[in-house]
Amino acid sequence: MEINKKYSAKTSCKTINIGAANTETFVRQKSHAFLFGCSEFSAVRYASGEFEGEEKSVAEERYRLLSELMNFVTLPFYWGTFEPERGKPITEKLKKAAKFYREKGITLKGHPLCWHTVCADWLMELQNSEILDVQLSRIMRDAAEFAGLIDMWDVINEAVIMPVFDKYDNGITRICKEYGTENLCEKLFSTARKAAPGATLLINDFNTSEKYAELIEKLLNSGVEIDAIGIQSHMHQGYWGLEKTHEVLDRFARFGLPLHFTETTLVSGEIMPPEIVDLNDYKNEQWLSTPDGEQRQAAEAITHYETLFAHPLVKSITWWSFNDGLWLGAPAGVITRDSKPKPAYNELYKRIKGEWWIENERYVSNERGEITVTGCFGEYVAEFNGQSIEFTL
Repeated sequence: MEINKKYSAKTSCKTINIGAANTETFVRQKSHAFLFGCSEFSAVRYASGEFEGEEKSVAEERYRLLSELMNFVTLPFYWGTFEPERGKPITEKLKKAAKFYREKGITLKGHPLCWHTVCADWLMELQNSEILDVQLSRIMRDAAEFAGLIDMWDVINEAVIMPVFDKYDNGITRICKEYGTENLCEKLFSTARKAAPGATLLINDFNTSEKYAELIEKLLNSGVEIDAIGIQSHMHQGYWGLEKTHEVLDRFARFGLPLHFTETTLVSGEIMPPEIVDLNDYKNEQWLSTPDGEQRQAAEAITHYETLFAHPLVKSITWWSFNDGLWLGAPAGVITRDSKPKPAYNELYKRIKGEWWIENERYVSNERGEITVTGCFGEYVAEFNGQSIEFTL
């Protein structure tokens, strides 16, 4: 398999001794190490048996398409919907959804453990010191409860705006104001580390400016153990372009930490007007996908993915959301509302399971019984004479 040089950061070469000279051998890839992901929350209901009839059929086709393309899914742990009544979290429903995806070989991330939006209303009845206590207790409970099923978490979401968020009052902004963003982050990360020592812990933000980088630098300098930097790339107002993408990559690569593009959005319909500051303020009851928009979305998605995949520190890209019509009602999926693949899905498939994948590559071992395999990081198997050898690149 030929690998384009610009993807060399995600490929390696390995010599495998199969123990048989001059033998025809076929190599196939079992998995990517790189996390190609999406948000897909409907399994929380599906796994609990809440879908019937046409809704169930559409969902099952959605999950089939998802598992053929993606190896990574983000599940929702928004406090306001996860525990709308204090002491009564929907833990079992989330566990069923997590097991549903894990049985398909999909890695999971929980999102988020702390956020000021979609927050639990009952926090407003508490004093700030009590809010902080229950927030830390929530992390201890949930990160530990899901260990082994979910071993990656967005610990804090959108910390840059958190202390100055003024759309509505909420308990998390209150404690962020009182205790300070850096202090709060330190408490959240140290608690998450205790609850799930082996988990990958992220900070995540839509703010890609120097303000976010400065916060990360302060946290790292104070000893906060951040495993990866989450970067949102919601492009409802149009594709960033290569210049901005490289600017963002350079800004956060300086820390030497893995970069996860946690929330990637490109629409296949009307572009949101540039004057909208908060994306949530945009209202479009008929925000539909169009043929021209779908072609544009596909072209921009490939440019974005190829740019990120070529960078040595980028370890994950999550598409937000998998199908049309979810957040903001946007035509932002790679499949339609009724689970039909859009051009973006097909083009991503050509890369993830084509250009960046070994399906059944033929080799002939040399006199020493060796074959030399080059491919993208991941798990592989070599098959010959009715035998097989598994190996990792």
